[in-house]
Amino acid sequence: MSLLPFLKPNLDPTEECVINEGRRQLLRGGLGAVALSQLMSAAPKSEGGVPGLPGLPHFAPKAKRVIYLHMVGAPPQHDLFDWKPKMQDWFDKDLPESIRSGQRLTTMTSGQARFPIAPTVFKFAKHGKSGMELSELLPWTAKMADDITLIRSMNTEAINHEPAITFIQTGFMIAGKPCIGSWVSYGLGSTNQDLPAFVVLNAKHSHPKANVQAISARLWSAGFLSGQYSGVSLRSGGDPVLYINNPDGVPTPMRRRMLDALGQMNQITAEKLSDPETRTRIAQYEMAFRMQASVPELTDIKSEPESTFKLYGEAAREGGTFANSALMARRLVERGVRFVQLYMRGWDVHGLLPEVLPSQCKDVDQACYALVQDLKQRGMLDDTLVIFGGEFGRTIYSQGKLTATDYGRDHHPRCFSLWMAGGGTKGGYTHGETDEFSYNITKDPVHVRDFQATMLHLLGIDHERFTYKFQGLDQKLTGVEKAHVVKALLA
Repeated sequence: MSLLPFLKPNLDPTEECVINEGRRQLLRGGLGAVALSQLMSAAPKSEGGVPGLPGLPHFAPKAKRVIYLHMVGAPPQHDLFDWKPKMQDWFDKDLPESIRSGQRLTTMTSGQARFPIAPTVFKFAKHGKSGMELSELLPWTAKMADDITLIRSMNTEAINHEPAITFIQTGFMIAGKPCIGSWVSYGLGSTNQDLPAFVVLNAKHSHPKANVQAISARLWSAGFLSGQYSGVSLRSGGDPVLYINNPDGVPTPMRRRMLDALGQMNQITAEKLSDPETRTRIAQYEMAFRMQASVPELTDIKSEPESTFKLYGEAAREGGTFANSALMARRLVERGVRFVQLYMRGWDVHGLLPEVLPSQCKDVDQACYALVQDLKQRGMLDDTLVIFGGEFGRTIYSQGKLTATDYGRDHHPRCFSLWMAGGGTKGGYTHGETDEFSYNITKDPVHVRDFQATMLHLLGIDHERFTYKFQGLDQKLTGVEKAHVVKALLA
């Protein structure tokens, strides 16, 4: 049924503006701002998927999709990836000033009278043909040492969580810029018209004493890009996407008629005002309608064989666990989702590290191994980039009281560790070196911007040419400062 007979022709511009604004208020109030936000967080409809920008990728990509496992709070590199055996002789000795070199500290330790060295209490060993040194807390990761690229020389300027997470996710310490997933979905599109190009998962941790950092939807915001490129957050309980299902008493045919009428109203607005966001809104309602069928199938893991749960562990059966989220990430990318962002909190080990860290590692270790092996056996690892890491590192010195069995570590931006697998990276390779205190980088530094440039390169994108005009500037994920593709990481 057309709405055109009911609309007055030749409206006065002022009257038209009032009507348009009234319609917007109706949508905000009647459907709910939160509902609209969720519906606008998917990709628009297109036959066979959502096309990216013309001319992209710039060159043949090694990776077609990304699964980014962000450990919110910053895992301590000394206890997991960057073994410093000589530190055992430095227990409770002060960190030399020549090593710290007047570095700015957080307010949590800047007032300490001493900075006592806290060597790790965990054992390390060499693994795989590559002889990669990894902690005993990561026995499953150790099994795939020859599949991963370990970077020990990551570095950033940010010293606190919020700006550091925002920096590594958006290329800028202040919120408001598009995140990596939004940039990638904007540039490359999706291969499934019934699912978003960019999906976000939030996994829960198991230890009750783990210190958690707050995260919010602005980390998966599209910033100045169109709202269609924002990440869609899938929930582990209840409806996977809020407000996507029909309200009680509203059958699907009625919902279809409502969307058709709403689409005609929005189409009139789009034609009159040439507002691109109105066209985005039309497409997003259509996407949400299609997701009513695609999302239940996606999240129903009962169809998975028992071998899957043997691989990922029994925790994969429980919604919201890291293992379940890792399995969901695999299901998403095999259905054409371009970018999956998985967050897990609980890594902010300012204290009780020997108690909390083993639990955190147990939550993720087997599932990380399973994800990589699952992709490999499905023939997807070669063109799927998997990333595991936090936003900065941790100090070699203890925050607060140090004992032989207990210590904590403060924030440390000068060096931290991150690993990647698949997607054209060099397996069994360790890149970069730090000094004996894992405090300063001594070889092959990789800045956050270099990491971002390298990731885009693996996707076939030249980070210098991948821009968006906003506020008179050619905006880039890697910002205005120089960034380099780290070619040594490439297979």
